[in-house]
Amino acid sequence: MYLFTSEVVSPGHPDKCADIIADSIVDAVLMEDKDARVASEVFVAGKHIVIGGEVKTNAEFSFKRFEAIVKEALRHIGYNGNPNFTKEQCLHPDDIEVHVLLNKQSSDINQGVDQDDGEIGAGDQGIMFGFASNETKELMPAAITYARMLSDKVYKYAKKHPEQLGVDIKTQVTLDYGSKENFENCKPQKIHTIVVSAPCVETMKIEEVRALIQELIDDAELPKELYTKEETIIYINPTGRYVNHSSLHDSGLTGRKLIVDSFGGYSPIGGGAQSSKDYTKVDRSGLYAARWIAKNIVAAGLAKKCIVQLSYAIGVAKPTSVSVDTMGTHIEGVDDNMLSTFVTQKFALTPRWIIQKFGLDKPSKETFLYAKVAAKGQVGDASYPWEKLDAVETFKDLAK
Repeated sequence: MYLFTSEVVSPGHPDKCADIIADSIVDAVLMEDKDARVASEVFVAGKHIVIGGEVKTNAEFSFKRFEAIVKEALRHIGYNGNPNFTKEQCLHPDDIEVHVLLNKQSSDINQGVDQDDGEIGAGDQGIMFGFASNETKELMPAAITYARMLSDKVYKYAKKHPEQLGVDIKTQVTLDYGSKENFENCKPQKIHTIVVSAPCVETMKIEEVRALIQELIDDAELPKELYTKEETIIYINPTGRYVNHSSLHDSGLTGRKLIVDSFGGYSPIGGGAQSSKDYTKVDRSGLYAARWIAKNIVAAGLAKKCIVQLSYAIGVAKPTSVSVDTMGTHIEGVDDNMLSTFVTQKFALTPRWIIQKFGLDKPSKETFLYAKVAAKGQVGDASYPWEKLDAVETFKDLAK
């Protein structure tokens, strides 16, 4: 055996609630003022929602407006006053207390970001990593892909059936690659273990819960060549009781689920979170650009998997470094040095270039919303602009 595991949490997990609230604020501010600067982190503890950080905008946002954004986000997640859970078992939105502790962004930062020639300097220094693998059609690693499929399946059921399940859900998938060589060459052999934890109403017996979730697992469209109920180890609510949930029983904080948001541990991650930040913060935009490059390299058939690292200096537009690592899986005639040089020369990768490429300053219901990205994961969803395979032919030219 050679095992590798990734986990996922649903939008109802307190950490994800914090991310979604923070990005609901980013969406609301940018849709009224696309030139705004936002870094509004959220802490969720018990019935308290604390919004802190910096916002610079010409739009008017009162305390009541922030409170309404918070309550609407929670209701959309599924904390909508479900009568099947008591106010001691689960967060109810009418009970929450919102605390707004926001300041204006420092002018020291702004003078380097908004430059006189129209260029945009990086909103902070830092490193970002993008990754892609040919293990799945999404060009994402397999374990986190299947853990997301399970989380989505159970979460959607929970929202439709609040008389049975709550929305604070965690899933975990362990893949058996059979050998380290198979792992290095992106060849999973089977799903070894599945873990699903989902809160249930107090009246449901554990046997009922496990039977219900087992049906959802079987119906989640996991690959038949990798999953069989008889051979896979399955843990469903392994403690035997899971009724109390939400921030009443586990606090939440923006940016604490970076592995869940990205590549499930298959790749290094950068030093900062994406949620809560506007598009000039390269923790967000740099990740999107790095993922786009890595995905297009793999889609072009130049490598089985690929890590792209970008780094930036605050107030400086061009990245301070660009590197491509195909982890020894590149095709003959192409190597990491060639790919790194090609990416550096071909794509500007300044914040302004990334913003315009993916429309990051224009979140909308028609394109993408940062709050929905926070709920589903920062990468891996084909609907995101940074997931487009529109540079495949450009990279294929390298192999000619």
